[in-house]
Amino acid sequence: MSTVHAVAQERNAYFDTLFNTPDLMWLGQNTNHAPTHPAVRAALHAAIDDAGFNAYAPPLGLEALRDAIVADLGLKGEAAASRAVVTDGAVAALALACRAFCGPGKGFVTTDPGWKWPLQFAARAGSPITEIPIYGDEHAFRLGADALRAATRSASDSDAASLSSPEAGAATAVIYLVDPNNPLGVCYTRDEIKAFADRAKEIGAILIHDCTYRDFAAEHTLAADFYPEGTVTIVSFSKWLGFAGLRLGALVAHPSLLDRILPFSEAPLGASVIAQKGALAGFSVKAEWLTTLRALVQQNQADVVEAVKLQPGLKVAVYPSHGNFLVIECVDAGVRPEALVKAFAAHGIMVRQGAYHTPRFGDRFIKVSLSVPRAWSQAFCDCLPHALQAAREQGDAPIAAQF
Repeated sequence: MSTVHAVAQERNAYFDTLFNTPDLMWLGQNTNHAPTHPAVRAALHAAIDDAGFNAYAPPLGLEALRDAIVADLGLKGEAAASRAVVTDGAVAALALACRAFCGPGKGFVTTDPGWKWPLQFAARAGSPITEIPIYGDEHAFRLGADALRAATRSASDSDAASLSSPEAGAATAVIYLVDPNNPLGVCYTRDEIKAFADRAKEIGAILIHDCTYRDFAAEHTLAADFYPEGTVTIVSFSKWLGFAGLRLGALVAHPSLLDRILPFSEAPLGASVIAQKGALAGFSVKAEWLTTLRALVQQNQADVVEAVKLQPGLKVAVYPSHGNFLVIECVDAGVRPEALVKAFAAHGIMVRQGAYHTPRFGDRFIKVSLSVPRAWSQAFCDCLPHALQAAREQGDAPIAAQF
């Protein structure tokens, strides 16, 4: 068995075991385990009963869903002309955008920590990668406009730099921003988003604004409102609607950008019919649903914060989080994140080690997902002192970072 296949097989077997573990409490993947809204459940059942899935969906998505996605974003001005492309989850939308805009000599700039898969898509396309560190009090756990400016360059800047230093770096083709940030939960202000969009426009870069967690934020600003001709907005149904296993997301962009993106599409037969019909039902009850869901997440966050305060050496990095998760720093407690993951697993609780998100800072934290039943978050709080003690006793317990 090849090394690549062996690693892929090990990873798959790991998640297969988790998936088939009865009563596992999923607090590690930011998935939503709140009970599905009755209207959405009914739509999913109806989509199966009418056997519409026997046919392929329209290649860009059901027109009603495409319209609903754009309307839900509430884009303004020129950005209001944007159209949605429905994909097999947000990850497929990100992969499509990276295929369209990344390549040799096309720099890709993002934050560290952030979400790992777009970096891999960009690297496979040949793009040089720049990760701007944002972890820690010294960075306020967020990207600053000055830091972005220092890490990005236009084609003319790159040409001038290369005269004295060929290693100076490529021109920036793509700025990838996860907002709210996964795993930190920081959400950028209107002024910050405008500054990021202005910088992307100034240097002619595409801004990929990954808004997977926007529905958990107290307030959220869309970069497309400031830079419609160069912003690709990514949305997901995995988190707010609980459709992770149904695989549904979307890419939203101005038609002029779609002209550049769609030739790279590898999905001519459309996304899941069942998922799309469920998503339409989700939009019909979204306001009601989010009121309930946000209250659940906020209460779970508050409970976990109080539990963490009782454990010397532990600290919540960002609170309140604008995502459905919290980062808990454990470096001062003298335990490895991987050891904590293993200790919680012994109690039927899945949490995630920081190395999944960032090799540079991954030894400092675990991430806990909290769009889950109260009983699960309470189980985490009750287990925390026992898991911490077990982690100290067992020492290092490596888990592959990609897991």
